[in-house]
Amino acid sequence: MSLPVLLVDDDRAFSSIAAVALQREGFSLTVAHSLHEARASLAKATPVLLVLDRRLPDGDGLTFLPELKAHAPGVAVVMVTAHGDIASAVDAVRAGAADYLAKPVELADLVLRARRAVDASRLRDRLEAAEAELSSRRRLVPPTSAAMQRVFAMLERIAASPRSPVLLLGETGVGKEQLARHLHALASKDGGAPFVHINCAALPEQTVESELFGHEKGAFTDARTARRGLVEVAHGGVLFLDEVGELPLPLQAKLLTFLDSGRFRRLGGTTEQTSTARIVAATNRDLPKQMSGGNFREDLWFRLGVFRIDIPPLRKRREDILPLAEGMLADLGRELGRRDVSLGMKARARLAAYAFPGNVRELRNILERALVLESGPELELEVLGGTPSVSAAVKVEAPAAVAPGAFSVTEPVPMEDLEQAYVRWVLERLGGRRMEAAKALGLSYPTFLKRLGDT
Repeated sequence: MSLPVLLVDDDRAFSSIAAVALQREGFSLTVAHSLHEARASLAKATPVLLVLDRRLPDGDGLTFLPELKAHAPGVAVVMVTAHGDIASAVDAVRAGAADYLAKPVELADLVLRARRAVDASRLRDRLEAAEAELSSRRRLVPPTSAAMQRVFAMLERIAASPRSPVLLLGETGVGKEQLARHLHALASKDGGAPFVHINCAALPEQTVESELFGHEKGAFTDARTARRGLVEVAHGGVLFLDEVGELPLPLQAKLLTFLDSGRFRRLGGTTEQTSTARIVAATNRDLPKQMSGGNFREDLWFRLGVFRIDIPPLRKRREDILPLAEGMLADLGRELGRRDVSLGMKARARLAAYAFPGNVRELRNILERALVLESGPELELEVLGGTPSVSAAVKVEAPAAVAPGAFSVTEPVPMEDLEQAYVRWVLERLGGRRMEAAKALGLSYPTFLKRLGDT
């Protein structure tokens, strides 16, 4: 695919010649002769490179740079200045330009600097992506619930089988991607194997085959060079296919062939390629229902499901809520510069009572919002509303009347009585399982017994 470039220069003769030179090098050119035309072009599409003259009929390209960077920070810019105007060149670089050219411009120099600016921008993007990837690999909190402990144990066993496909099933937001990354980390002890994530639902149907399996030069109109697909990029590591149920049926057949043999052909190619990438697929869809409707291949369902893992929603593993919240709060606190924030008692009560329809993702969003909106060393999670009540039938009429089956007060009571009532309420919610209640409250077992009033 050619690289889109926006050339902004009011010299029409130079613009025409420069456009031809850049097009010969594989760039796709749009030409603007003023800042007004440049803004109109940028509103329609974002190029990878902007060649920007400083002296334009309706303004100075140098003063336009901050506006451009605010609108499209990833665009590489080569500024064109008057001959010998070194001060302008320095100002341009300080304002965010990748390089500069002095007029009169040599076409060979223009092509060289354009290519260098694009390459530098792509390298920077890859580095930023790598940094984001590393920062996103947050420490997975060891699960407390028996259901998630079984999931983690299964992933540890699967890690020993390097190419076996894995199918992760669960509601939106339960943490399928994080579990895929955890499996990758278990299987890649040195951390050098790639992890490639692709959302199948976000791929246009006409490009999905090229994205997954690559293409050869000339395979379609814009295929001016050969390109590796993500199956090749993930060689030796993991290709995570999120929303796999959205793959078109023809691609499902090609994916099945790859799963069976590790071989594939690029779009437009005749030579078989190989890859050892492990396919980890995930979906929140009912795939058997899609099979009955003819939208998902039965043979692919069975092939992907060599290891099929059902991830329970957060509301069905409530023991994990507080440990997860505390781990996420530590990560978010570092990111947002609030390292010494903790969850208050009211926040813990609200988390224990909330249903979490959005699962783990919603939990993270709630904590992030609270860190931004709530001040102070303890979060109360006001976004979740009032203090939960289990039973309106039993009220606290006096300090001595705190009932173990309720957490609702009508009169002020001492904090010690209130804490004891809440601890007993949590214990009741967890079916009397004291160790689990202590973990849910974030307390050591002796402290839990003390708060319960048993010691």
